[in-house]
Amino acid sequence: MPRIIKTSLASVIMLWLIFTGSATAQPTEDFQTWGSVTAIGNFDVLNPKLKNFKYWLEGQGRFGNDTSTFSQGILRTGLGFDLNKNTSIWLGYAWIPTDEPFTKNSFDENRIWQQLLWNKKYAFASVMSRSRLEQRFVPTGSDVGWRVRQMFKASIPLSFAPSFSLVASEEIFINLNNTNWGANDGFDQNRIFAGIGFNFDKNTKTEIGYMNQYIHKATGQDQMNHLLSVNLFLTFN
Repeated sequence: MPRIIKTSLASVIMLWLIFTGSATAQPTEDFQTWGSVTAIGNFDVLNPKLKNFKYWLEGQGRFGNDTSTFSQGILRTGLGFDLNKNTSIWLGYAWIPTDEPFTKNSFDENRIWQQLLWNKKYAFASVMSRSRLEQRFVPTGSDVGWRVRQMFKASIPLSFAPSFSLVASEEIFINLNNTNWGANDGFDQNRIFAGIGFNFDKNTKTEIGYMNQYIHKATGQDQMNHLLSVNLFLTFN
């Protein structure tokens, strides 16, 4: 196994033990199903001079309480710019309607987000690093919540079935400030995903697998969600 994969797995296990072991009580648990469609492309169809400018269109549906009710949605849009063939910067907006079990009282959250996205293909795997900063606006309070998210992802193609790949990712969320609507600075949540990817063609890929989401709550029990995660990625570059 390549050294970078061993190091990543060790880091994931260490983070998992730290964050899940820090809870003072057993977390509440739920089985959920999450689905998403994400389209990323550039504007060279409008003008070849705009080939470095990019768009991001994303829709998500999340169903909780044992996948019996709609719990959260995300509509995320963004504009990006390619700094080079591996690195891009982004600015965007997201609308997030949220309901149980994520909250007792439903609300619509608005976010502004910025991110640095890095992708590279190696002989053994494709790897990605996504660093995202969010400004969160929640109607139950006047404070703006600042949160940073860091994701690492690896996709390892299967030599005997080149259209398929093993996919693993880990994303940690850190709140940067306290807010009057309930966010406390420090660790917010962690997500670990493992699944199978399939390339329909050079522009279309799906990833299906298991995700564990651990959410730290300032008051009450922490929450652990076991997720069936189904994702469709459309790339037009």
